Amino acid sequence: QVQLVESGGGLVQAGGSLKLSCAASVPIFLFDAMGWYRQAPGKQRELVASITVSGSTNYASSVKGRFTMSRDGVKNTVYLQMSSLKPEDTAVYYCNADQRIPARAYWGQGTQVAVSS
Repeated sequence: QVQLVESGGGLVQAGGSLKLSCAASVPIFLFDAMGWYRQAPGKQRELVASITVSGSTNYASSVKGRFTMSRDGVKNTVYLQMSSLKPEDTAVYYCNADQRIPARAYWGQGTQVAVSS
């Protein structure tokens, strides 16, 4: 059974940094893509960053240049390094793993990030 476990969230001041981790219970290269999503109170869940099995990354325009997604195939873990954090980055951050065949999506339980002004 696939499990994704996020960690690294917390409270940080604006301008600060946090690094989120998402540990998978299976080799991450089994997935076609993995991503970080976030959901702020009263808002829809949105894609923050993603990485394909080939290593291509994609970022939301709101975080481009501030966030970096990376992975460690040995540890079966993906990361989200967040810098220059803003209060509007406050949200619950979720790790996602997508499998195309068969089509399946897996989610972690989420980790809270709060940025104070």
